[in-house]
Amino acid sequence: MTPTLVRQHLSHTGERSRTDLGARARDWSEIQERMLVPLYEAVYERLEVGPAARVLGLGCGSGLALLMAASRGAAVAGVEPSCPERLALARQRLLPEAWGTRARAGARLVEGAPGDAADADGPPYTLVTAFEPIGCLAGDSEGLGELLASATPLAERGAPVALVGWGPPERCATSSVLRVATKLADPLRSTGSWRPALRDDLEEVAQRAGLRPDGSGRVACPFGYAGLDSALRGLLSTGLFDAAIEATDRAQVDKEVTEALHPYQRRDGTVWMPNVFRYLIARVP
Repeated sequence: MTPTLVRQHLSHTGERSRTDLGARARDWSEIQERMLVPLYEAVYERLEVGPAARVLGLGCGSGLALLMAASRGAAVAGVEPSCPERLALARQRLLPEAWGTRARAGARLVEGAPGDAADADGPPYTLVTAFEPIGCLAGDSEGLGELLASATPLAERGAPVALVGWGPPERCATSSVLRVATKLADPLRSTGSWRPALRDDLEEVAQRAGLRPDGSGRVACPFGYAGLDSALRGLLSTGLFDAAIEATDRAQVDKEVTEALHPYQRRDGTVWMPNVFRYLIARVP
């Protein structure tokens, strides 16, 4: 199975306890995060990430992409501004007290702004990644633009910045399931509601951030799950259904998402949804 990352928009309503958020972060880490592994690999291979690389991951989640960069010998740092529960899992994966290995000994993981991850005595970053796909939620590029504005001054001149977005809806089977979120959340439809990916989403973000596009690619990232329950938990861990849960209730969302998943359930009970994601390589001026 492979992974798929999606920007998280958590609602901090009273009904969501800290325990719930911790369980959802674990669902993200154990089920959903690995859906984008083919994309991480494609970007790292294209940019020849190795021991000389210094990687800054924006929205690093529970740290899988950084772990893959570290396994190539890169020095890594990550910023996770929206989910401390995911960041705690990233620390378990990457910090030296958890691993005791040289490849990960220089990892810096912070909650907050990219500047908090800067090493005052170290050289600038040679690669900035934003692996949480945009182009799925209305307004999801604004937060990314803010992160890029504070991150690019920490990178060397000409350093690549990798941006990721959802592919065309007709190439993403998961789009039909995500439409459930929009249908149920229609009374709250605004920032945070699902919308189809647009062709130039990534280019527009790069342009606003003052970056120079320097190539792009598409990568197949199917969402594969052991069963309907695993698929439901993985998809809800993305935060894409939060507005729908607020507009209706969790039971209604569970029911309709499960029904939308049935066409993708195979005879052995597994769930398989082909998807295509797009990445853009832009350069720091």
